Amino acid sequence: MIKLLGILALLFAVCATTAKLNPDFLGVYNIQNVVRWTSLFGIISIGAAFVIITGGIDLSIGSVVGLVGCVMPILLVNKGWPAWLMLLAVMGMALLIGLIHGLLITKMRLQPFVVTLCGLLIYRGIGRWITNDRTIGFGSEFNDNLRLVATGKVHIPGLNGFAMPVPAFILIALVIVSALFLNRTIWGRHLLALGRSEEAARYSGIRTDRLVILAYVICSGMAGIAGILFALDANAVQPASHGSFYELYAIAAAVLGGCSLRGGEGSIIGVVIGAAIMRVLYNSINLLGIPTQLEFAIIGSVILLGVVADEIVRRALRNRAARKRLKRGNE
Repeated sequence: MIKLLGILALLFAVCATTAKLNPDFLGVYNIQNVVRWTSLFGIISIGAAFVIITGGIDLSIGSVVGLVGCVMPILLVNKGWPAWLMLLAVMGMALLIGLIHGLLITKMRLQPFVVTLCGLLIYRGIGRWITNDRTIGFGSEFNDNLRLVATGKVHIPGLNGFAMPVPAFILIALVIVSALFLNRTIWGRHLLALGRSEEAARYSGIRTDRLVILAYVICSGMAGIAGILFALDANAVQPASHGSFYELYAIAAAVLGGCSLRGGEGSIIGVVIGAAIMRVLYNSINLLGIPTQLEFAIIGSVILLGVVADEIVRRALRNRAARKRLKRGNE
């Protein structure tokens, strides 16, 4: 809870500072834009969190987003597939990618870093190859009703014209399901136990391989959902750049939100707040006229400060708990 309050305070501090320096930050359109992008990046961050909780890593998230974005218009426009069948196909592809990752890591005993790094390169290359490295769009045959899934808004009465972007509702649904799974089911508790000690979890009778596979399937599945929304939002995909570096944003948001790269720790709500911090920082850079060349430097510095502060608090709490145990032992 202390960690959650800390990153929430950081989010409020960034928002308050930006609003003071540029009141346009609180404009209805800008808030809607921040919420929409937070929702999209929040989805992939939740997926990354499940993998990180197991002590793994997934560097292929951005390339999965890019590949999904490349395949969608090919199936929908070039092949003439109905929208529902196209969505099933790209989601099946994303889930299959996660399954392959999990099997390679658990059955072949390959390092997650190597497997997903290779995936990053392979899926990006396939996306560029099937599109001949050209920008591909949905064209005049595009189903506008389908695009509303990414670009639509739902007006909220009494909020001065504010409309909640539809992706925010998708994120809320995924947050609820993910939080219940992680905190209220036996599988979620086993995931956390696996991250703390895989060997201990295995000796306790937990089927660790199945859980690792499940984590990577969830991660790629979330990337598939986000890939659909990113493509629909943009209405066109540039194979070489679509989704680039998104895995870094997802991992950074998860770590900033309380997931330990050592595994065994994580909060879904914290991850979403971490994603919100990332997007608010990006928005602040644009609003305050800061050179975009400094974008990664500023975001990286804030993340580093957040992680350092989190580690300091964790050590302080650990030392405090140790002193209490020592005091009880002496008594």
